[in-house]
Amino acid sequence: MANKKVLLLGGAGFIGINIAKYLAKNRNYEITIADNFSRGQMDTDLTNLVDENNIEVIKGDFTIPGTYDVLKKDYDYVYMLASVVGVNNTLQIPHEIIRINTALIYNTLEWLRNSSVKKVLFTSTSECYAGTIDTFGYTVPTSEEIPLCISDIGHPRFTYAVTKMLGESGFLNYSRMLGFECTIVRYHNVYGPRMGFKHVIPHLVQRFLENENPFLVYGHDQTRAFCYIDDAVEGTVMAMEHENSNGEIYHIGTMEEITIEELIRFAGDYFKYSGTYENAPTYPGSVARRCPDITKARTQLGLEPKVGWKDGLEQTLKWYKDFFESGAKTFETAFEKPKL
Repeated sequence: MANKKVLLLGGAGFIGINIAKYLAKNRNYEITIADNFSRGQMDTDLTNLVDENNIEVIKGDFTIPGTYDVLKKDYDYVYMLASVVGVNNTLQIPHEIIRINTALIYNTLEWLRNSSVKKVLFTSTSECYAGTIDTFGYTVPTSEEIPLCISDIGHPRFTYAVTKMLGESGFLNYSRMLGFECTIVRYHNVYGPRMGFKHVIPHLVQRFLENENPFLVYGHDQTRAFCYIDDAVEGTVMAMEHENSNGEIYHIGTMEEITIEELIRFAGDYFKYSGTYENAPTYPGSVARRCPDITKARTQLGLEPKVGWKDGLEQTLKWYKDFFESGAKTFETAFEKPKL
């Protein structure tokens, strides 16, 4: 049987590189990573993965339509991961979030018009219904059928969500009209080593290492369900490769709902923090509660998350502790206090 040709568009990012690692363990794939490497050149981790598994790497700015000319036309699977994300980014450069993510979505869709790609998986987010639960009281854990909703169309916090809504609609409707298969996954707080530096967990590591005291607990009573990267990758590949997933939307996450305070105090115990904690507001636009119902992914795909939040968090904290203490430079700015 011929190897399947796989394109990871945005494959140098956190989830992309981990999908590449997962697929590389099975030699039945020809893997291509396409990325603009906006966070810098390939690090050692990615370089070793590429060299050891004969992965093709294409560097280019895919907000420019002509960049797609260097891609093949006959991939079996295309993972559309490319986007700009991060709460700080939405608040600081909302216009660029709109420009970049919209261009990536549209250019990819138009490239598919003239290709023979068999199936595309578009990666979306629970941010797409950031306002639904708080505004309309929908149940938690929340299923894929929840209406998409944001609370304030003009708030920069929701620019990322708006582009992901566009992507979901775009890929589902283009696929119906152009004849390729398409599946959507909505990620729920995926975390793990090498996830970047604009997320809550690396922020915590930085702050505990700086011995912040009192330690401000932003949004202490808000809840989230954190999904370790290994489980997220397995669920993503399952969604792509399941024979009956065409046209479907799946939540990729866990149902272990915890408060932000629980998360922070566990991290504090890991760092043997002896200071005091002080509750504080959270980022503007952040929802009070979020936890996915993953029954659909369990029953249709066979997904069963294996890594509990404490085990996954401990592994992640250790990675970032080692990174910061090594003196290595971050590829993006780290924690910035929310402007409340």
